[in-house]
Amino acid sequence: MSDATYAGRTVAVDPEGFFVDPEQWTDEMAPEIAAEVGIGELTDRHWQVIKFMRHEYEQRGAGPTVRVLGRTSGVSIKELYELFPKGPAKLAARIAGIPKPRGCI
Repeated sequence: MSDATYAGRTVAVDPEGFFVDPEQWTDEMAPEIAAEVGIGELTDRHWQVIKFMRHEYEQRGAGPTVRVLGRTSGVSIKELYELFPKGPAKLAARIAGIPKPRGCI
């Protein structure tokens, strides 16, 4: 485990950069995390996915897979890959401050 600093707050992250404690995440941290993983400015569609990821985590204790994300978030799988090119579920979860979804490499 190590630490990372986003929006002026230091948080514990795992070796892949996922938050150890999702409760430490704030909206202000998302743009900095997105930049760190190579995503430019967050659009409303990015935020729709990020908020959906957090909601699913809060409700189920885990983030959704890409397939579930594409079916239930209101954003198609094709668009998910345009928004989060290197793995939508994994990148969206990291930006949303939740653990890596099951099944993500």
